Amino acid sequence: MGCCVILFCQAKEVTKIENELKNNWVLLLSASIGVICSSIVLPFYSLGALVVPITQEFGWSRAEFQLALLFSTGAGVLTAPLVGIFLDKVGIRKMALTGLFGLGAALSLASQLNGEIWMLYLVYALMAILGAGTIPVTWTKAVTNVFSKQRGLALGLMLSGTGICAIVIPQITVFITEHYGWRVAYLVLAALPVGVAGPLVFLFFKPTESSDDRYRSDDEVRTGLTFQQAIKGYRFWVLLISIFVVYIAMSGMVPNLIPALIDQGISAQLAATAISVFGVTVILGRLVVGYLVDIAWAPGVAAFAIGLPVIGSLILAGSPPFFTACVAAGLLGFAAGAELDLMSFLAAKYFGLLNYSQIYAVLYAALALASGLAPMLFARIFDKFGSYEIGFTIGALFFAAGALMVLTLGRYPKSFSS
Repeated sequence: MGCCVILFCQAKEVTKIENELKNNWVLLLSASIGVICSSIVLPFYSLGALVVPITQEFGWSRAEFQLALLFSTGAGVLTAPLVGIFLDKVGIRKMALTGLFGLGAALSLASQLNGEIWMLYLVYALMAILGAGTIPVTWTKAVTNVFSKQRGLALGLMLSGTGICAIVIPQITVFITEHYGWRVAYLVLAALPVGVAGPLVFLFFKPTESSDDRYRSDDEVRTGLTFQQAIKGYRFWVLLISIFVVYIAMSGMVPNLIPALIDQGISAQLAATAISVFGVTVILGRLVVGYLVDIAWAPGVAAFAIGLPVIGSLILAGSPPFFTACVAAGLLGFAAGAELDLMSFLAAKYFGLLNYSQIYAVLYAALALASGLAPMLFARIFDKFGSYEIGFTIGALFFAAGALMVLTLGRYPKSFSS
């Protein structure tokens, strides 16, 4: 009799795991489309394709143009904690839809740039402010609330949208810019969150309805550290600083990869292909790391993934030929695929779900600040030395530091379930 009870419980547990993906795949799909058209990735992955044509037309330096990302992510630093608070009060779906339409409006304004540098900075700041509801905390909150046993894999699948964006958006932006001009490119980018993501999110992104209470414990949602408790522990600061240094490296190198390859005589379309390779391995990193963190110690998985772009950065510092540059871009992409969903997974694992929105939002603010500072800093290094070699070498050092830091997180807490 006892054996039958054990077998029944085991069968029920397997069914629970299967049902998490089966019952919520529509939520994951719509959230992934939302990520593709979000304020953190759409402006970021289109920027590199727009650097050369816009700076040539208006006579701006590359550092001046890429400083726009600092205004975008700087505004994101300020709005992210507010998003974390409003998600619990306004609702996940309303925040997502408002952000998508707001981002579309800001991107359309970018098509009206007239050579005034302040207008460029204002428009990119508006992308973060009006598109605030599309930042990852919105989508990851829905997934972490719904998924338990396969949370890492679910986050990996959902956040693969960033990789898809890296594959598709540079190619589209380069093609439209070369054939119709950069102003039309901005209008096409504006249409994506409004005309593609908006309807799908409206129809299918319903996290409160997708959450299957039959397979989740109420205690899991209610337990964890408060925000005040989390920031008093060393793990919060280790995670925050490691995120910051890794994204300084990643965000400094990726937007400058297309200009760096063009400077070597590689065509703009081929340079965009290198970013597409980056995007493919972002997806690979998402799925592989998402699977591994469900069955292995997540900081160890993180250290391995974040350590790979040390090699890629050093390769790029040597001005490699196109094929080798694609290999290096692939190593960068695997780490980029790992970091964002690792941040979500580790935040839930080490701090619980009680104040997940606020904790994740502050961690995201560190990411946003790094993403805004880095492109301008790396471009300024180029303006001063006429080469990206020093910047790429600095990137290798920062990746190494981030990989070592996550190893200090230690064992998972046992005081709450997540």
